[in-house]
Amino acid sequence: MSSLGLKSLLSAAVRGGVTEARARIFGHVLNPTGQRSPHKILRKKLIGEKVAQWYPYDIKKDDPLVMARQEQERLSKLEMLKRRGKGPPKKGQGKRAAKRNK
Repeated sequence: MSSLGLKSLLSAAVRGGVTEARARIFGHVLNPTGQRSPHKILRKKLIGEKVAQWYPYDIKKDDPLVMARQEQERLSKLEMLKRRGKGPPKKGQGKRAAKRNK
């Protein structure tokens, strides 16, 4: 009867030793308790470069001429709106100030 217990104990120890050796050889993480671990997520390749390659290069960020042209267009549109009386109000003359004066 004790030989059966000894045999199972011995086989469990051998299995544990083989598992540890396999983990060491192949670079696996040994988790005998089965607790949750972030290792599976950390093992994956990083995807930041792939995501960055997906989006096209934005010339507006680097070229000052493009930014200057856009700013000029914005200012000309604003001037046109002001001539028609549709521009932004002066400071303290907006909707919020009108509500406060009532």
